[in-house]
Amino acid sequence: MGIGNIGLPGLLLIAVVVLVLFGRGKISSLMGEVGKGITSFKKGINEGKEELEAAKAEEAKDVTPEADKDKV
Repeated sequence: MGIGNIGLPGLLLIAVVVLVLFGRGKISSLMGEVGKGITSFKKGINEGKEELEAAKAEEAKDVTPEADKDKV
């Protein structure tokens, strides 16, 4: 029997064992920390996208001197 064959009864048994070993308070605080980590990860991804978009906008800015613009 491999790990891929656990099924719902096996997962429920594992959940009960973890709940008994760690207690409700410890698990809820752990899940809170996981939630904070996911939130900060998403925030970091969004900030990275914003930085890339700002860099692309900066790169696409026209830097031709005013005197040379009519020579095109």
